[in-house]
Amino acid sequence: MVKGQRENKGNFPRIITCPNEMVAMSMADGYARLTGKPQCVIVHVDVGTQGLGAAVHNASTGRAPVLVFAGLSPFTLEGEMRGSRSEYIHWIQNVPDQTQIVGQYCRYAGEIKTGKNIKQMVNRALQFATSDPQGPVYLVGAREVMEEEINPYSLEQSVWDPVELGGLTPKASKEIAEALLGAENPLLITGYSGRNHKIPDALVELTNTVKGLRVLDTGGSDMCFPASHPGWLGLRFGIDPAITNSDVIVVLDCDVPWIPTLNKPKDGVKVFHIDVDPLKQLMPLFYVPAQHRYRADALVAVEQITSEAKSQAAKLDAAAVAKKWDALQASHKERLDSIASKANPAEDGTFGTGHLCKTLRSLCPQDTIWAIEAVTNTAFVHDNLQPELPGSWINCGGGGLGWSGGGALGIKLATDAQNGGKGKFVVQIVGDGTFLFSVPGSVYWISKRYGIPVLTIVLNNKGWNAPRKSMLLVHPNGLGSTATNEEINISFDPVPDYAGIAKAAAGGDLFAAKVDKADDLERTIKEAIKAVEGGQSAVLDCKVTLGC
Repeated sequence: MVKGQRENKGNFPRIITCPNEMVAMSMADGYARLTGKPQCVIVHVDVGTQGLGAAVHNASTGRAPVLVFAGLSPFTLEGEMRGSRSEYIHWIQNVPDQTQIVGQYCRYAGEIKTGKNIKQMVNRALQFATSDPQGPVYLVGAREVMEEEINPYSLEQSVWDPVELGGLTPKASKEIAEALLGAENPLLITGYSGRNHKIPDALVELTNTVKGLRVLDTGGSDMCFPASHPGWLGLRFGIDPAITNSDVIVVLDCDVPWIPTLNKPKDGVKVFHIDVDPLKQLMPLFYVPAQHRYRADALVAVEQITSEAKSQAAKLDAAAVAKKWDALQASHKERLDSIASKANPAEDGTFGTGHLCKTLRSLCPQDTIWAIEAVTNTAFVHDNLQPELPGSWINCGGGGLGWSGGGALGIKLATDAQNGGKGKFVVQIVGDGTFLFSVPGSVYWISKRYGIPVLTIVLNNKGWNAPRKSMLLVHPNGLGSTATNEEINISFDPVPDYAGIAKAAAGGDLFAAKVDKADDLERTIKEAIKAVEGGQSAVLDCKVTLGC
């Protein structure tokens, strides 16, 4: 490491010290999610691997290409080889199969057994990480191997590219185009197709060709479709009237298009499933009742369907097409008006997540990148931020709470690297309980040490509300439905000083503020933005009311 840094200045990987493994993995995840370039996390043997925790799950389900390397306890103990055991802990950290700690979440897990083919092993792992479905990979190596002396060698890197996916067959693209054009209420459901930043424009072209086609995001991990388009239905986690009202549905790169126990398509609906992983090979239970399913690249498939639809569109009745387009525009206006009406502050000056995010959208730079982990408030956040630009919305790809602290730092590092050191403005929006999961003591120390300024908005509603919602879905009239937050142990009382925790971690060099009245919101956000643009991170503790 020292040799590489000294001899290859400017051409050696930048190393960020992270005093917590989950934060490290989340930073790598955020960087990889924005750029598509794999990142590397180095951790300490089995205990460091366990410290990655839920971040491995997030990278796996969120399809983030991250290479994790961990050491192994030395496999000799009497000095047989250089690197043999020399410390007490080498016995304690010797486990039967270290790769099994994270192996089920990884696209590949393997052991480096000699330095003589180490570059091939790393390249093989990276091929798995960067080939669809992308995700984390895990390599381990014992100290004796790391101490091995080898003759320098190089590889031809051009032969280690990831596997490329193809598109649809001509028959498939024609059949899908015909079905969409002939439908009364066509619907496209997506989740993570927007990881490819060319997808939003491609979907706009498709919806402009198939008049009446609507786009629903049921994953929320990436910006897939612009809110300004009449076909935008926003983000809903598998529950929306459009799912039950549609007669043709295309599912595009999506893990949970709908939740059958709450709503599902009508009988007889044509469903086409296009995905990089249509069988969801890491999910023991998954199926979508699709008449046709295809393993294909989303962008190639959408462009094929659009091209075929254009060739068929001239045969359609112009009056009927115009009627669909007018109805789509009217329903879009009604949707936006409804969102706006619910985002007003209350008469007593309190405000909800909707009003907060509407204010953020009006004050932050137009090309802001939003790192979101708002859990039960996610739909309100999306409705009111109304993301437009590809890559501008990045949500945690899984269910491991705490991603957004490190994730936001990784995203900021990535956008700075993409823009010559002065990247886009980055805002983290996070629930109060999730903020604690993010290990803020590590996050804001890293932010200060490496000069990575981000704006964090903590949605303070005094507790974990996701468990209550989950309970009510199963037992809407049960005993818990009338219980207090304290009774079901989801209350944060006394309320932590979230901004104060961050400020302490940054050694006092952080803009920290609390807001509980709408009259103070705009002024405080402007001050926070100014601080971040000046190179100082900011944390706003915003007290929000529930359900709006």
